[in-house]
Amino acid sequence: MTGLAGKRYWLIGASSGIGRQLALCLAREGAAVVASARNEQALLSLVEEMQPVRTRHGGHAAVALDVTVGAATIRAFRNAGTIDGVIYCAGAYEPMSAKYPDLDALEQIVEVNLTGALRVLAASIPEFCRRQSGHVLLIGSLAGSRGLPNAWGYGATKAALTHLAECLVCDLHGSGVKIQICSPGFVESRLTAKNSFRMPFIMTSQDAAVRIVHGMKRNRHEIVFPFVMATAFGLLSALPRRVYFLLLAYLSWLRRRDP
Repeated sequence: MTGLAGKRYWLIGASSGIGRQLALCLAREGAAVVASARNEQALLSLVEEMQPVRTRHGGHAAVALDVTVGAATIRAFRNAGTIDGVIYCAGAYEPMSAKYPDLDALEQIVEVNLTGALRVLAASIPEFCRRQSGHVLLIGSLAGSRGLPNAWGYGATKAALTHLAECLVCDLHGSGVKIQICSPGFVESRLTAKNSFRMPFIMTSQDAAVRIVHGMKRNRHEIVFPFVMATAFGLLSALPRRVYFLLLAYLSWLRRRDP
């Protein structure tokens, strides 16, 4: 019996990538999953694939949801039934320099990565507080640790999720609601497939999901991996901004020189 067995989680962003593998891992741990995403057919397929689980609040379910629609989020929360926790894994990404902005893409990134999370949390946290029990996990990224080239939409929203998680801890102290933020490095997915550069320490979605589940069982606020990359970002975050910007400029210059 693990700390997750017998619990029921609402997982948003479950149709592919980390979200899909996370749902499968949770089911193997004995947790029921209410899987949400826009692709209802993919959700139904996922529910069929998951190991069957029954909890006191019910079993697996598929609830279609577009997090960019406020009213749809409220309906999905009600249709999910009673849950013990919520995992926000929905994500949008488009590599883009501020020199060549795509405003539509930027707005979509903000709507999915940040505003959608706020909608889901606004629906679920009051119920957790009323019961004095609940678990919130936000999937962020190491890209939110410091500014990076071509990431002014994605990186900014992931940084916002990290700050949001800290605000929740401050607001919900003593409420019985556990708050966690996961900040992974590069993970194979439809999002990272858009990158044209070499991604160090990239891992599969399945490996990432296993690490997330391991972190969910612990009481640490932040789940970060892989270790080497997380340590490197930690050191970079400690640098004064002037030094950090000079270092990034030098690395960009080296990259342009590389044939």
